[in-house]
Amino acid sequence: MGVRVRGRLTIVRPATEADAELLAAWHADPEVARFWDWETFTVEEMRVRLRRPEVDHYVIEADGEPVGYLQAWSDDGFGLDMFLIPSARGRGYGPDAARALARRLVASGCQPLTVDPYAWNERAVQAWRRAGFEPVDERPPDDEHADRWVLMEFRG
Repeated sequence: MGVRVRGRLTIVRPATEADAELLAAWHADPEVARFWDWETFTVEEMRVRLRRPEVDHYVIEADGEPVGYLQAWSDDGFGLDMFLIPSARGRGYGPDAARALARRLVASGCQPLTVDPYAWNERAVQAWRRAGFEPVDERPPDDEHADRWVLMEFRG
């Protein structure tokens, strides 16, 4: 994975260790952390996270500025996780970046490609729909999710 992808509004580029400070600061923002079960990281912890072999990390850029984070993971399947910084929300950047990366991943054989937003996060569910993901099932809390969540699959 780990490729640079251009959407209509965004560029999705691989994150590097040079981005660790920025990513740690973004995760510390309560308006980001609440969607990630309040998980935050020190800069060093973020550097370690960026080295995980099962996850490809990306920075979303719009108009040359970093505006969000997108990760692609592979375990028993393939999936994406994403957030935008609060000031970048509502502009279509998330769906644009996710759609561009999802198309690239599916074309390279990463399917099915899924996402798992919390059911209460209607804004995220709608953004993933605009990116081409469709709900498959709603699931109860589990080891990875503190609350009910929606399994969604990329349909293009």
